[in-house]
Amino acid sequence: MANGIKAGRRGFMKAAGAGALLSVPMINLGYYRLGASDRTYSARSVAIVERAMVLDMLAIPKIDFRPEVPARPMTDREKAEFRASGITGIQNAVGIGGPRAKEQALEFLAAWQGYAGRNSDVFSLVGLVSDLERAKAEGKVGMIMGLQNADQFERATDVKFFYDLGLRCAQLTYNSLNRIGSGATERVDAGVSDFGVSIIGAMNDVGMLIDVSHSGDRTTLDAVELSPRPIAFTHSNCRALNEHPRNKTDEMIVKLAAKGGVMGITGVRNFISNRDPTTIVDYVDHIEHVVKLVGIEHVGIGSDSDLNGYDDMPADQNAMLRNAYKDSYAFRDKIDVDGFDHPRKVFDLVEEMIRRGYSDDSIELVLGGNFARLLRATWK
Repeated sequence: MANGIKAGRRGFMKAAGAGALLSVPMINLGYYRLGASDRTYSARSVAIVERAMVLDMLAIPKIDFRPEVPARPMTDREKAEFRASGITGIQNAVGIGGPRAKEQALEFLAAWQGYAGRNSDVFSLVGLVSDLERAKAEGKVGMIMGLQNADQFERATDVKFFYDLGLRCAQLTYNSLNRIGSGATERVDAGVSDFGVSIIGAMNDVGMLIDVSHSGDRTTLDAVELSPRPIAFTHSNCRALNEHPRNKTDEMIVKLAAKGGVMGITGVRNFISNRDPTTIVDYVDHIEHVVKLVGIEHVGIGSDSDLNGYDDMPADQNAMLRNAYKDSYAFRDKIDVDGFDHPRKVFDLVEEMIRRGYSDDSIELVLGGNFARLLRATWK
């Protein structure tokens, strides 16, 4: 969702260092208290996160619209939060578009690849799945560079140009119409255009993951059908559980899975439910809907947030964010999901899946195993 890029918020932990996850005392009944938080997590959930490749396929390092933010050094607290988050890799992508899209894309890649380089004790850039495996071994967070639009592709040859600059994932559209297809909040969706067919072909040729999270219904179905390789809904939710234009129908999910694709579930409150309270239980309901519909192998995480979420943004930035979307987005007072709005949200997700009886292997697939498989099938 994010059109811009926020500093960490809640003081959940003070521990720093690559071993922060487990360098904490065991407390009663096999539960860990991680850092300074009053939250506790079972030994089983801590072990699962420590072992798993955890991929958040839409996670911005900081939700903050100010252009100088990527140039600022990370604070010790921000570094500690990432190290203790349990996350192996993130897809860092924002919405762009319009006549300056190519320039915006170049600025974004330069700014955030530079940010990763200047903070190489926390982040490492990712071009191959082996880079994610190395990030896991080194206790770092792998940064996958993505974009939430394809307006930067003025011609099909631009796909390789951006791939060579490090772009590994791109949405075909954001919420609006472009030369490729229609976005989710457009009134009419005619599907993928002839130009869009050439872009899909070029993305497959170079090995760039195709994403249609923000695309309209017809454009989404066309993209799944037209791409010879599997594609992704990196950050979407299930329309069967909440009638929202950004959510995907069962038909779309079934066709995505039939081609080997994966759907990442977002933590945006208004996508998950149209009523309050909206909690991590509702979040996992969307995971469970996909599992029952097409199997555990086709669902993952795409939080559509930074480590802390949206609700503590400064009032002016929060208003700017909300005003950037049509009324059909149906924002309420809160944007984040209760229990999935802090740096250790992955552990809360695991605890809820344990409560529902999922096996360790199944949880690890959802945490990142499924997206890792998709990237191996897509990237060259």
